Amino acid sequence: METKAVEITEIETPLDETMSLNHSRLTYRLSISLAPYDPPFDIMPELELELMTGRAKPDISIFRNLTFNWEEDIIRYTQPPITAIEILSPTQAFDELTGKIRKIYFPGGVQSAWLVVPTIKAIHVFLPNQPVKIYTEGAIVDPATGIELQLGDIFR
Repeated sequence: METKAVEITEIETPLDETMSLNHSRLTYRLSISLAPYDPPFDIMPELELELMTGRAKPDISIFRNLTFNWEEDIIRYTQPPITAIEILSPTQAFDELTGKIRKIYFPGGVQSAWLVVPTIKAIHVFLPNQPVKIYTEGAIVDPATGIELQLGDIFR
């Protein structure tokens, strides 16, 4: 009797698509902190975007109040948010996200982008053609929306 070897392989989700514990907690905390701004804004976690400059899925997108049709959904939204928020994950490179901000978000019509860096409890606020503003304490202020959040509430 002939014995044959069978190889069993696991199919895993790539790590860059996996949300870490800190990433998940920050997405929640940012969403809760942004809730008082609804209205005049719609806070949209993990919304797929199809901008003229490419596809992206910010951790949180901030739009001026949208119109919703509950009978017909949209898989990839084609209008740019006012603000895109990205949370740096353990499997991402800082340069990867800054490249996304500069090559997809800003040319696609996004007016501001936040890059949240959990390991140093910092938020970098990007505006087109302006120096990056880094917040490590106090209140973060987004000039594009007027939104103001306390870092202590986000990183507690």
